[in-house]
Amino acid sequence: MQTVTTKAQLRAQVRRWRGAGEKVTLVPTMGALHKAHVDLARLAGADGRVIVSIFVNPTQFAPGEDFERYPRDLDADAKLLREAGVDLLFAPGQEEVYPRGLDDLTRVEVPGLSAELCGMHRPTHFAGVTSVVARLLLLTLPDAVVFGRKDYQQLVILRRMTEDLHIPVEVIEGPITREKDGLAMSSRNRYLTEAERRTAPALHAELRRCAARIEAGERDFPGLEEEASARLAEAGFAPDYVAVRRAGDLGPPAASSTGEWVVLAAAWLGSARLIDNVVCGAGS
Repeated sequence: MQTVTTKAQLRAQVRRWRGAGEKVTLVPTMGALHKAHVDLARLAGADGRVIVSIFVNPTQFAPGEDFERYPRDLDADAKLLREAGVDLLFAPGQEEVYPRGLDDLTRVEVPGLSAELCGMHRPTHFAGVTSVVARLLLLTLPDAVVFGRKDYQQLVILRRMTEDLHIPVEVIEGPITREKDGLAMSSRNRYLTEAERRTAPALHAELRRCAARIEAGERDFPGLEEEASARLAEAGFAPDYVAVRRAGDLGPPAASSTGEWVVLAAAWLGSARLIDNVVCGAGS
């Protein structure tokens, strides 16, 4: 596996692969890698070359969030990627991604969607995500990019961004990788204490309970959301939201619809903000 840190090195290798007729797929990450990232990388490598980027992006963290303490271990991450068969690790510094600095930054934003759900509680977050992913796509110029379903709202926003800006890249959705007890794998799970870790799977269990009731015919979506939030609070969480939305575009759910829904939640457990979702309905 190669490790490069500059745009010039990255593009030189991509040109060589393209010249040989090989497909190039990007997996953007912030590091602190675990099995879920490995699964995304292996999905990306099914039919071509794989680039994994590691960049802890400052623009998606608001003041007071965990940018400074976000876990960083490039050597351990590189070892994991090498064992997973990744072809290239792109680990740029901030000046490579944001050469003019962070003041008066050129931003890419997806209005509407970015202000809902997680955006209501982290109002600058998605503008930072779209701004950095647009840059990574332009730096790499991949044929495809892989995003995980765990960050469902982010997936929808980034797909919309690539469509609206006519970025010629295939968006591949990676499934959620879970622990044996159902907890969605996340770099922030390491913030959990032992007691909190025992409680954490209740988030997924509650979303599954909501999804099962929807599939059984329940259509009082506000009632389901309120009840799920209350149950999570009783279990020790501090919920930001539980929401039922139309799958695919996060539009408002229609009670008469026979399509797919997604039940999403974000909730604090101690110092860890956990997110998860369950898709239900036809085809799920």
